[in-house]
Amino acid sequence: MTALLGERDEYLRVVEDRFPNTELHVRGNQVSISGQKATEAGKVVEELVLMLEAGQVLDARTVTRTIDLVHEDERPSQVFNSNTIRTSSGRVIRPKSAGQQRYLEAIAQNVITFGIGPAGTGKSWLAVAMALQALQADKVERIILTRPAVEAGERLGFLPGDLLQKVDPYLRPLYDALYDMTDSEGVTRLMEKGTVEVAPLAFMRGRTLNNAFIILDEAQNTTPEQMKMFLTRIGFGSRAVVTGDISQVDVQGGRTGLGGLERILGGIDGLAFIRLGSKDVVRHSIVQAIVDAYETADSEKSVPDALRNQQ
Repeated sequence: MTALLGERDEYLRVVEDRFPNTELHVRGNQVSISGQKATEAGKVVEELVLMLEAGQVLDARTVTRTIDLVHEDERPSQVFNSNTIRTSSGRVIRPKSAGQQRYLEAIAQNVITFGIGPAGTGKSWLAVAMALQALQADKVERIILTRPAVEAGERLGFLPGDLLQKVDPYLRPLYDALYDMTDSEGVTRLMEKGTVEVAPLAFMRGRTLNNAFIILDEAQNTTPEQMKMFLTRIGFGSRAVVTGDISQVDVQGGRTGLGGLERILGGIDGLAFIRLGSKDVVRHSIVQAIVDAYETADSEKSVPDALRNQQ
């Protein structure tokens, strides 16, 4: 019951706060629920019990996400306990939303998967986790991480060092994901052996990438020509994940290689498009609120001025 309710009934209070006019009472090993939202709150408690029985450790954040999923008529116990990824360090990684669950399933089942969504939805992080899992299972021989070196308000020429040192800040998020799942010595060893390669997208031209797990990050900053070049690099035994946020295009002229791609490639077998939204944001809750605010502002921009004035 302590694992279910939290220290000093912390998790119980989280549930009560999210279900106004609903009361939860604990007596021994039983929880009784009454009030307007008793049925829905009961589903939350049942899902939390199922997750505990599956060996998952609860925290306040997991309880909150469980409530969100129940509100969306999802089964949190199935979402959180599916597609479990175990890193070499023993860390267990699980999807945190139904969208992330679909994303992981698509990566496992397709040759090329496009993960499109806002910041904080775990697009790159989960892709790196899947790449490491494929490497550990000997499904691929190497991991290639790449992204376009496009300036976001700053000039590459002002950065010190040679070309690789200049593009290093653009590749840093991919390094961070690697170090988050593998100890620093392990990452260094993999990179020295060439098992893990991190390079700007321009270095992919002319290559055929066989038996590799390739991740193209920040794909909204590719041009259509660069996107075509990258997709035609995929060789035998390889798997690719392309991630991007169409709302954060920094490429000059806005000619993004990610825009309209689903219309062109949507009917190809072995290729999937997964769209993630604010409900899949797994960073601080304020990030989800910011994403929602921007989406609302963008939708208002699309309303003609005359129509808005009538409203």
